[in-house]
Amino acid sequence: MIDGGHLDRSGRRVTLRRVDDDNWPAVADVAPTDDQRRFVAALGARYLLLSTRSEVWTSLAVYADEAVVGHVMWGVDDDGSHWIGGMLIDAAEQGRGVGRATVQTLAPWLAARDGGPPVRLSYHPDNTPAATLYESLGFHPTGAVDDDELIAERMP
Repeated sequence: MIDGGHLDRSGRRVTLRRVDDDNWPAVADVAPTDDQRRFVAALGARYLLLSTRSEVWTSLAVYADEAVVGHVMWGVDDDGSHWIGGMLIDAAEQGRGVGRATVQTLAPWLAARDGGPPVRLSYHPDNTPAATLYESLGFHPTGAVDDDELIAERMP
């Protein structure tokens, strides 16, 4: 379990846990709001499948106290940078600070691995809420684009 001590706005402790036999169905069912589906997968199941079929990505269940409320992945690129991807917070949990607490938990954990590499993520240029969140957490656009998404980086 990765526990950075962060709480959502309801006072629930947000932790990141390994996806296992007990929680994978709940993670697979995580779904964003309808308007977010142009930026992220329609269900957490897509990201789970990607992480099981890829040697790059590792899926984590996002918990608020003892309830699964989302999904996030992390990976290491060929250049040694660490990536956050596939963050999906369930529609019923939106607006409670779960996404913020997830990034606040995962980014420092990744930065502490392997000698402090940069932590990167990407987002669609039209996804203004994501851009605002990531900038407020210290991520800055690098100017690079991958698959029509802007790449942002946070140095340790």
